Amino acid sequence: MFNLFYFIMIKASLSNQVFDIIFDDKEYQQGSINNQPFEIDRVKSSDNNWHILKDGKSYNIEILKVDKIAKQVDLKLNGKLSSIKLSDQFDALLKSLGMDNLAAKKVLELKAPMPGLVLSVLINEGDTIVKGDSLLVLEAMKMENIIKSPTEGVIKKIHAIKGNAVEKNQLLISFQ
Repeated sequence: MFNLFYFIMIKASLSNQVFDIIFDDKEYQQGSINNQPFEIDRVKSSDNNWHILKDGKSYNIEILKVDKIAKQVDLKLNGKLSSIKLSDQFDALLKSLGMDNLAAKKVLELKAPMPGLVLSVLINEGDTIVKGDSLLVLEAMKMENIIKSPTEGVIKKIHAIKGNAVEKNQLLISFQ
């Protein structure tokens, strides 16, 4: 039945629903979901594809992307795109201690990583951006470098001007 050595607790968020999943075997084929016991049969059909039988229902899962840092899995479940956010007992412990957001710091400024020439500014003041969005193109040593957002938020002020040279650590963009 229950073997503490293989006990794994996961909280999965899918479409605004939260599922408490406990696997109590090393094969991840039995446990409970929201305190309801389950057993599954699973077969790996290829590198990123699985076929699962649970409660007489068949599920085809194709894993599209796994982001281990964000603890997020993008997949197709019977052809429908889904994104699952995962957390484990260690995340729950950090949250209970108020230490769950220590790595998240608010970035208020973006400075030039190197001296160069501003070739283009790709955003406008007031734009809402997410981490990884392209903000501007900086030419340095005859190479074009796309400068991406280190944070999500709103563009407060653009200090960089197309055609102007910038020095390393010069303020380019302020965020709200």
